Amino acid sequence: MNYTERVNRSIKIERDAINELLESAGVNYDQICSMILACSGKLVFIGVGKSGHIGKKLAATFSSTGTPSFFVHATEAVHGDLGMIQDKDIAILISNSGNTMEILNTIPTLRKIGCKTIAFTSGEKSELAKQCDYAIVYPSLPEADHLKLAPTTSSTMTLVIGDAIACALSEARAFKSEDFLLYHPAGSLGKKLKEETGK
Repeated sequence: MNYTERVNRSIKIERDAINELLESAGVNYDQICSMILACSGKLVFIGVGKSGHIGKKLAATFSSTGTPSFFVHATEAVHGDLGMIQDKDIAILISNSGNTMEILNTIPTLRKIGCKTIAFTSGEKSELAKQCDYAIVYPSLPEADHLKLAPTTSSTMTLVIGDAIACALSEARAFKSEDFLLYHPAGSLGKKLKEETGK
């Protein structure tokens, strides 16, 4: 098998996972999106490892599309960074297995703070899914690497779900190009928007 074949194989695995995600039932996006839209605080993404990298990206996407958000590393969280979170916030805890101890360790304090919690996980019966107020459970499918170990398929599904929710909320807020420019004035995208809006 040559490199092109190997690359295409992995792409197909992730593509098929997204198709299965689209067809999977059981997630109440209406309830979760409505709750986030009504939130008077911020959306807080908590993760570690590859899930942490996805959490950082999602926090940036939500923030730039009208939903104030930030990321907290799970390990740093239990060493003081949980102090960033308030009762009016919503915490999204990301763990593919749903049993990552660094993530689970944040839950007792989050409960005491009083914020709502949402799990992003493939572990339907995991501790994370059980302990959070809400859970978005995506299909548990093979990873795209030849060992079926490296977070690839799972991280892609998490990213797709988060991006899709951010887009839905942005549309619901009637977020405009001018608003996007306010938060993204730099770079080629900022330049393009300035030319289009005349600002």
